[in-house]
Amino acid sequence: MGNNKSNPKKGSPMKHAVLVALGTFFLAVLISSYSQILLHNIESVILAFLLLFVIIFIGIIFDIIGIAATAAEEAPFHARASRRLQGANQSIWLIRNADKVANFCNDVVGDICGTVSGSIGALIVFSLVKNFSETESWVIGTVMTGFVAALTVGGKAAGKSTAIYKANNIILVVGQTLAWFQRNPRKGKQVSKRQLKGKR
Repeated sequence: MGNNKSNPKKGSPMKHAVLVALGTFFLAVLISSYSQILLHNIESVILAFLLLFVIIFIGIIFDIIGIAATAAEEAPFHARASRRLQGANQSIWLIRNADKVANFCNDVVGDICGTVSGSIGALIVFSLVKNFSETESWVIGTVMTGFVAALTVGGKAAGKSTAIYKANNIILVVGQTLAWFQRNPRKGKQVSKRQLKGKR
């Protein structure tokens, strides 16, 4: 597509893989722990399913971002950057680091969401089958596994075409979001400095 992707920097692939694996492990443990604690405090099955949908939705959104980063074109964002429009520089960074962005979004976040959604689905099944026979419990568990898999795979399949054909728009939105988060702490510091000057 004529992307001006930068060449990957030299480094140890094994070191990068180990760092990614460790980061994924701790992130997965953290998210899984919080989700299970939250699920144990939820008595409504509807709210439990809502939490499941949220986890699956997050996985689909990050999958779209990862694909869009690899499909987006860098050239259109240089014009926005020259006009100092919000999110342009961040969008260029995302495109130039498309391999790392895709690895984080598709592999790290995607796999974590898949694992967590599976465990949440299992917990929902355990809460539903208390008064059912062994056969009925097996049927409910099988249906839940298929339901989670269908939502995840179907959602990602639907999002892939959108990620490819609207890659630039998606990356622009992500870049603008990153720019907002990067600029917000600075605003907080400026406000605190003004308050201190006012007190003086």
